[in-house]
Amino acid sequence: MAVATKTQSPAETRLAVRCTGVEKSFGSGQTRVRVLRGTDFTAETGKMNFLVGPSGCGKTTLISVIGAILTSEAGDVDVLGQDLRRMSNGKLADFRLNNLGFIFQQFNLLPALSAEENASLPLVAQGVGTKKAERRARELLERLGLAGQTKQMPKQLSGGQQQRVAIARALVHEPSLLICDEPTASLDAASGHTVMELLRDVALEGDRSVIVVTHDNRIFEFADRISHMADGVIGRTDEPGDEGFGKDDA
Repeated sequence: MAVATKTQSPAETRLAVRCTGVEKSFGSGQTRVRVLRGTDFTAETGKMNFLVGPSGCGKTTLISVIGAILTSEAGDVDVLGQDLRRMSNGKLADFRLNNLGFIFQQFNLLPALSAEENASLPLVAQGVGTKKAERRARELLERLGLAGQTKQMPKQLSGGQQQRVAIARALVHEPSLLICDEPTASLDAASGHTVMELLRDVALEGDRSVIVVTHDNRIFEFADRISHMADGVIGRTDEPGDEGFGKDDA
C-alpha cells in the first residue's frame, strides 16, 4: 500500500489554517450548548501558534475541528489548502493520517508496545513495512534523546520520556501540521521546558506549522503567536512586540 502524497498549502499563502465563522454545538433542544460562536482563527506556517483561554471556552473543540476529528456546522475550515467541510468522512480520515500529527496531555501510549513500536504506529497505518517503520521511529527517538530507551515499555519511562515518545509518534510520518493539546500539563517545569525546546527545534523543520493549546504560562516564551479565546471566539491574537505579549489574561 503506497503512502499518500502530502497535501501542500498554496504557495501564495503563509497560512496553514484559516477558520472563518466556525460554528459548533453539542446537544439539542434545551440542552444544546453552542461552543464555537462564529470563530475566526489562523495558524501561520513555520511558527508556534499558541491557543490560550479558560477551561470550557472552546479550545479543544476548535482544534478538533481543525484536526478533522469533529465537523463544524457552519463557517469555513481551510487546513493546508483543503476545505475540510467539503470532504467525506473517508477523505477526512486519509487527510488526518497523512497530513496531521497529534500530541496529547496524557501521552496515549499503548502499554503493550515498546517506545519504538508506539512511535512507528502512524507509518504502519500508512502501509509502511513494520521493520522500516520501526527503524525510522528509532532514528527519531534517538534524535529526541532516547537512544537508550527505544526498546523499553511505557511503564519503564518517566513522564518526560513518555512525552518524547508521543512527540516522535506525532512526527514520524512528517506531518505538515502538528496539533498539541496541553503537551506540558502532566510534566514538571524542567521537563516541560525540555519538551517545548524539542518541539520548537524538531517540529518546525520543513516549514511545518504547530498549534499548541495550553494553560501553562511557563511555556509562553516559546510562542510566535498567541490567540486568546473566550466564550467560543478568538478575542485577539498577539505577536512578539505587541503590548502584553506572553501575559496570561488572568
